[in-house]
Amino acid sequence: MSKKKLVYILSLRNAAADRAGQQIEYKGGLRYMKSPLEFLVDRLNTTPLGDHYSLEGVIYDDDQGSPADREKLRHYGFSCQPGKQWIYPAHLRVQGKEANDLLHAIPSTYRRLARHAPERVPQKSAFEHRLLEKLLELEADCVVLDGLLVILDELVRPGAVFHRRIANIHPGVTRFDSPYERRGAYATLDALHGARGEKVIDWNTMQTQPVAPVNMTGASFHYVDNGIDSGEVIFDVLKTPIHADDTILELRWNNFNLSLFPALEGGLAAMADRFTKVAL
Repeated sequence: MSKKKLVYILSLRNAAADRAGQQIEYKGGLRYMKSPLEFLVDRLNTTPLGDHYSLEGVIYDDDQGSPADREKLRHYGFSCQPGKQWIYPAHLRVQGKEANDLLHAIPSTYRRLARHAPERVPQKSAFEHRLLEKLLELEADCVVLDGLLVILDELVRPGAVFHRRIANIHPGVTRFDSPYERRGAYATLDALHGARGEKVIDWNTMQTQPVAPVNMTGASFHYVDNGIDSGEVIFDVLKTPIHADDTILELRWNNFNLSLFPALEGGLAAMADRFTKVAL
């Protein structure tokens, strides 16, 4: 059975916000914050998941020309450098290859423009075209998004080359009919407020209204469409309890280890099974 070629896409600034690759304060002690990418590498190296997939590339969209991105990555930089913090161990290897050799920068430079600037639309289109060219160059069969802080459009439209070949691992349950649904960029913070009996109704002002507390959260592995975490769910896990006194990083650590990592592994296994059935 030939392996499917997998490409991983992320925003380093999101991993930096999670303090990936570092020890974080956790309930009076310290715990290592493993990134989903580092978890995936371990599974590809040590479990049958590696019989189904080969990791061919890791793309990040962070923009060295953006002062905002430079500030967010001030402790990490834009590549793995000797003696500097990075989102995974410096000599991490995946399936016999150096993880650092798989890195590709395709900066989403259109984000420098004002949200409603007329030039932003064609520049975003050009960014997606550069992504497409790299995916084709890497001969990707499927793509995983992890904390990519941009919304894809052209790459995932019906009829596009990668339609239903791109999946996202999201730190919240995305099913519309679930009482635990937490979609969007603030999913973890939304869940933390929910455990405190609050619903944020305006993320700009942080205005809240009281709701019944919801003390669980999870993660979904879903196809990417043109909406915000609205694609068909492939695999999800709801196993993360929330304590009202959790910090955001404590909850992120718990949710990664209890729900998101299992959803990533289970989702890729489910996709591999679908690939096999299609081949048959």
